Amino acid sequence: MKNKLILTVTALVLLGGTTGYYFYSKNGGEVIQFRFEKISRGDIHVVVTATGTLSAVRTVQVGSQVSGTLQKVNVDFNDKVKKGEIVAQIDPTFLEASVRDAEASLQRSTAQYNEAKRSFERIKTLLEKSLASQADYDAALAQFEANDAARKQSVAQVERAKINLRYATIKSPIDGVVISRAVDVGQTVAASFSAPTLFTLANDLTKMQVQTNVDEADIGKVKEGQEVSFTVDAYPEQTFHGEVRQVRLSPKMEQNVVNYTVIIDVPNPELKLMPGMTATVTIMIVKKEDVIKVPSVALRFNPPEEYIEVLKDTIRNRSERGDSSRAERHRQWGEMIQREGGGAQGSGGFDQRRTQIRGINRIWVMNERKKLEPVMIRTGISDGTYTEIMRGRIEEGTEIVVGTISQRISSTQNSSPFNQQRQGGGGMPRRF
Repeated sequence: MKNKLILTVTALVLLGGTTGYYFYSKNGGEVIQFRFEKISRGDIHVVVTATGTLSAVRTVQVGSQVSGTLQKVNVDFNDKVKKGEIVAQIDPTFLEASVRDAEASLQRSTAQYNEAKRSFERIKTLLEKSLASQADYDAALAQFEANDAARKQSVAQVERAKINLRYATIKSPIDGVVISRAVDVGQTVAASFSAPTLFTLANDLTKMQVQTNVDEADIGKVKEGQEVSFTVDAYPEQTFHGEVRQVRLSPKMEQNVVNYTVIIDVPNPELKLMPGMTATVTIMIVKKEDVIKVPSVALRFNPPEEYIEVLKDTIRNRSERGDSSRAERHRQWGEMIQREGGGAQGSGGFDQRRTQIRGINRIWVMNERKKLEPVMIRTGISDGTYTEIMRGRIEEGTEIVVGTISQRISSTQNSSPFNQQRQGGGGMPRRF
């Protein structure tokens, strides 16, 4: 009798061990725990970020159209200047000599012109009295016209020489501030092929602009008039604000990436911002306040199949218990998914990739039987971290599943009890 009892107990132990090993092996030796977060209410901001460079709204480079040695430099960095104020003077000695030379040429051309004019009038009078030939008249007329042209050319040379002399006095073209000076007294300015830059003037530093490059993937969201906030390294704790003024159509290719230039107007009443500073720009695309939002990771979560409550069985069981209203809601959601382009997938699942195109997504909640049920929602804007819920049978404060934490239990006696693997993201647990 005692031996029979021992054999029975041994058989039951072996049967239980075999059954446990079967289920343990089926689950891959993993204990799965779910991570939960609550549906919350708050603000969602959709933004585009970029970097840019600060500059004055109007910047003028002051150069020289004539060559010579700088005789005077009347301004320095950060000096304020008025329109028409003399900022530099080139030695005018050579230019004054050029004016005198041109005036002498004009005087000679005028004398030749007067002589040709008198000769032409004399030949004309003799021709009228038939005392000169037509050939003599034509020659006198040609000489008169040639000397008249030479005289006009000498007049133009005198005007050009005087203009060059005036250019030796360099004046400010605008009211502004000197932000750059590239020359000093005694330096020779050579303007043979291009006008060298002597000074750079900023019109008004109380009004600045940020020139930033936006990637082609985001440029379609940027419009004129949008709000902009940015920071600079000089004032890391202060946020400055501006407004998009222009989205330029000209593309820029940098390392096979197409960017577009966006100009942002920035007020600078305290003159804290300086030309050349690097700005980290945030362009506000869409802003919604006090909306119901869900963590975006919850929309990408796909639970293990063994933890999913089969939707068809759930509806049938609840219908048998008289829960017809809940079954009707599931039916309506299914019809809506079909209209929006979604479809069934697997046992109780949905084709999330197709439904996301129409703004239909699903999230998962745990029921009283510790099984996961899908809840269909229509989503709105997203900032990457949170997504707006526009419609759905979900309330603020409801706990939803956003991921899993899987722990592998060692199947050998010699394995360390601390040898555990963690998985923090959504999706199926990894098989080791």
